[in-house]
Amino acid sequence: MTSHDHHTITHRPTPVDQRKYADDADVCIVGAGAAGGVLAYELAKAGLRVVVLEAGPFWDPQHDFASDELSMRRLAWQETRLVAGKDPLRLGHNNSGRGIGGGTVHFTGVFLRFHESDFKTKTVDGVGEDWPITYQDLAPYYDKIEREIAVSGPNHFPWGSFQGPYPYPVREPISANAQLFREGCEKLGIESVVAPLAILSGPFDGRPPCINRGFCNQGCMPNAKYSGLIHHIPKAIAEGAEVLADCMVTEILMAGDRVGGVLFNHNGLTYRQMARVVILAGFVVETPRLLLSSANAQFPQGLANSSGWVGKAIMPHSSHDVYGRLPEEVRLYKGTPVLALTQHFYETDRERGFARGYTLSAHGSRPVGMAAAIAAEREDGSYLWGKQLRETMLDYNMYARITLVGEVLPHPDNRVTLSGEKDEYGMPIPTVTFSYQENDKQLYKHAIGQMNRIIEAMGGHPEHVVSDTAHLMGGCRMGNDRETSVVNEYGQSHDIPNLFIAGASTFVTSSGSNPTNTVMALAARTADKIIEAMKKQDV
Repeated sequence: MTSHDHHTITHRPTPVDQRKYADDADVCIVGAGAAGGVLAYELAKAGLRVVVLEAGPFWDPQHDFASDELSMRRLAWQETRLVAGKDPLRLGHNNSGRGIGGGTVHFTGVFLRFHESDFKTKTVDGVGEDWPITYQDLAPYYDKIEREIAVSGPNHFPWGSFQGPYPYPVREPISANAQLFREGCEKLGIESVVAPLAILSGPFDGRPPCINRGFCNQGCMPNAKYSGLIHHIPKAIAEGAEVLADCMVTEILMAGDRVGGVLFNHNGLTYRQMARVVILAGFVVETPRLLLSSANAQFPQGLANSSGWVGKAIMPHSSHDVYGRLPEEVRLYKGTPVLALTQHFYETDRERGFARGYTLSAHGSRPVGMAAAIAAEREDGSYLWGKQLRETMLDYNMYARITLVGEVLPHPDNRVTLSGEKDEYGMPIPTVTFSYQENDKQLYKHAIGQMNRIIEAMGGHPEHVVSDTAHLMGGCRMGNDRETSVVNEYGQSHDIPNLFIAGASTFVTSSGSNPTNTVMALAARTADKIIEAMKKQDV
């Protein structure tokens, strides 16, 4: 596929009033993010009639993206959401996407696999819950996805079951922040690597290699970074899938004891899309919201919710930052944000006083992002503002940054519920409740201590610890026991056989790794199951 062809296919969404499958599709996918894109391509390639409904726009990277931190916040889901709990989440750019490609449009591209222990935390460490699948069940799908999108990474990855090599070599040179991080780790006897990334280190599929522009979180204009927008969705359209942008799904329709399709809103008008199978591949907040708000006499607690677990056990990653001032220039804006990481502290070590672990990344920052982060409220309730903030930012080029991806254990009180307020579509606005539990707190405090040590080993002085979270998982978890889970190992609802859920909503635990690789591998596995079931008329 040439660059020109790729560009043409990207801009061929189907007009809502010209749907081929308006009356009946084989599969209707709600959400065109990491999971929805993989599913759309795999199912369309198998000859199924696929319709994808996405609430946000069909972005054009060359015209819609800019090297502008503020304007590109619109890539995230910005609609009103209520937050509650002892540690209310900041929702937006750091954990959601809006538009074709979803969060992959503005993620950092870090592409990690879960470890074997992530799938059996209760058995191994006595915390959380075990997944109904193992690492070995997902390994071939990790392989498949990494090859399909040409993940770049080190020849040897020293943690977990997969130790490399990756399909494409690492990108070089790495940033000063990443290089200093690796040198600091080495001084402390902590092994580190150049990060595996869904960012091209060489030409691939008509797309150019990365030029270290550095605005990955604002959308990649050259198309060097993977996103569903420029890879899976165009390929799905080429295979015959229909992709409808700016279409907000407002209700799941029932037909007897099965789902019959969905209602969606486009430009103020309501449309109906019928389908043999419906797959919810939306955000961790939106999927439970849609299930709960589609409640009816047959399912008074919400669809797929006989267990009562829809919306429960959501998990962000603890994502605290340490900014340290160094005696020499670092220039955090240079290069891809994450170019080095360590999983030295990933597995449980009981001597630390908590279960599970985390990843630490050398993480770049644009100036507005850093200023906003260090100005926010700290753990001690203080703020950095006014003259002090301005003087700090005058030394922006001297700062290094390390970021945590910390495992948060599932807890039923961390959940998505419906409020009494309504949005423009007449749907209840969701309330997202979150509080850290004691193990979570001990984990991120330990991580902050290690980040401080690494900054000092880099020759710097830790100055700013920023409390934050990233990613979001859970809320419709998978399991073999229908009393304590929402879907089976393939994302198929226990209650409604032709309703599937894909994406991070189905996660049982959060791990200490970025979730996108696992989201996409699970989606590919679900696609295989649906294709097989369709052939056998089992769904």
